[in-house]
Amino acid sequence: MSDAEAYFVRLGENAYRPTELTSGAWNPAEQHISPMNGLITHAVERYIAERGPDGMEIGRISIDILGVLPLDPFEITVDVVRPGRTIELLEATVVCGGRPAVRARIWRSSVNDTEAVAGGAAEALPAPETVEPWTDLAEAWPGGYIQSLELRPTAKPRPGRTTAWITSLADLVEGEKVSDLARLTGLVDTANGVAPRVSAKQWIYPNLDLTIHYFRRPSGQWLGLDTSVVFGPGGQGVTSTALHDADGHVGFAQQTLTIRPRS
Repeated sequence: MSDAEAYFVRLGENAYRPTELTSGAWNPAEQHISPMNGLITHAVERYIAERGPDGMEIGRISIDILGVLPLDPFEITVDVVRPGRTIELLEATVVCGGRPAVRARIWRSSVNDTEAVAGGAAEALPAPETVEPWTDLAEAWPGGYIQSLELRPTAKPRPGRTTAWITSLADLVEGEKVSDLARLTGLVDTANGVAPRVSAKQWIYPNLDLTIHYFRRPSGQWLGLDTSVVFGPGGQGVTSTALHDADGHVGFAQQTLTIRPRS
């Protein structure tokens, strides 16, 4: 792990600087998108908090990666796309070097008591305290982001299939308190790297997007990833993950992959 203790440093109301802990697995000279996803969630929650309580909760976070993110300062803006008292759609845009690099759309809906009809969640994973750390992740992938993580698989990983717990040793934003939702969302994109079907030394398969659906707000220090990766025959693939916290299943995530051999 580097000397940095956080992924980002705030430079202004909407401006941030990434630290070397954000350096990516495909190219250490670029940011890994996972911490950025957590920061987007944090920026959205700050925007919501400034308006005051409204009785709504985040249910979906859909992120499109429009280009590479260098290790340079950037800004995040949040706007309302579809206002409403019971449902709302927000959009967050990351601008770096004068161009939009990431766009995220966030659906929020009203909180209601549905305990009487709740059901359908997957079985809980074995607790993270009951499994041992796995060091192969850092050996398989370069970059400061991967070095900042601790991974604990609940069973031996197989090509395209892994169930594991993951946590970060770094803060999201230097000197700022962030929610568990933001911090854990900042780990979800790691799913594409915990269950590789093939070696990243021979093939590259970055994700173009990430869509997260939460049916319960996650909490705690650990994120559980029940991940499967499918490669198609024409250069496309999908990484699908059931997301867990220490109390059980909280949602789902999917990533669209573009697959090609290394030149």
